[in-house]
Amino acid sequence: MVLSQPPKAFCQNWTQVRAKRIKVKSNVKISVLIPAYNEEAFIYDTVKAVGFLPEDKEILVIDDCSTDHTATQAQAAGAKIISLPYNMGKGEALNQGAKKITGDIVLLLDADLGPSAGQAKHLLWPVINGEADLTIARFPPARQKGGFGFVKGLARMGIRYYTGILAEAPLSGQRAMRRAVFLKILPFASHFGVEVNMTIKAARLGFRVCEVPVQMRHKETGRNLKGFIHRSRQFYDVLKVLALAWRA
Repeated sequence: MVLSQPPKAFCQNWTQVRAKRIKVKSNVKISVLIPAYNEEAFIYDTVKAVGFLPEDKEILVIDDCSTDHTATQAQAAGAKIISLPYNMGKGEALNQGAKKITGDIVLLLDADLGPSAGQAKHLLWPVINGEADLTIARFPPARQKGGFGFVKGLARMGIRYYTGILAEAPLSGQRAMRRAVFLKILPFASHFGVEVNMTIKAARLGFRVCEVPVQMRHKETGRNLKGFIHRSRQFYDVLKVLALAWRA
C-alpha cells in the first residue's frame, strides 16, 4: 500500500518533539548487534563505548568472516562473537545475529563508529520510554564530499513512494527498536539494502518510526575508485529492495 501522506507516528527530529527532560526506565535489557567485516581498527573502541551505556546489555559482534583481527579485538573489548563461515554481507549477518538475542530492545550499530558509539543512548531513550518503536540515527554533515547523492536520493525517493515518509537518513544503519518490531521485520534484505528494507517494512506495519540527531562519526568513503565501487554496490542493492517492495 502506498501512503500519500507520512504516518502521524513519524517524526524526523525526536528532540524537537520531546524537548523536556527524559526519565529513562532502567528495567530493560538491550541486545546490541554489530555486524563487522575487517574492522580491527575500530571495533575495540566501538564495543567499549557501547559498554559504558548504563542499561543491562549483551553486545554481540557478528564477525562476517573477517581476514584480520576483528574478532579478537571485539572479544577483548567485552563482546560475544558470532563467527560466520563465509562472508554473507550485512543483512544476512544481522539475520544470523537475530537468532541469539535475548533483550527487550535491539540496538543495531556499525562496527566503525569508534568512541562515538556511545551516542547510541539517544536512540535508546525514545524506544525505552515508549515514544517510538524504531529510531534511526541522523548523523552530522560529512566532513568530506563522498558521492554525488545518487544512492541516498534513490533510497529517499523509494521510502517516500512506498510509505509517505520523507527520510533524511535513509541509509543510516544505527537503529534501536523494540524486540517485537525487530522480529516482525525479519528477515532483512541482503548486503546494503538492509536499511531501506527495514524502514519500509516497519512503516508498512504501522510502527512509529523516528529519526534522532546524534553526534556519531564513522568511516567516510571518498570520491575515489574504492568509494565509487562501494556506492555502485549500494545503488544496486537499494534498487533491488525497492523492486521487491513493489511486488510485496
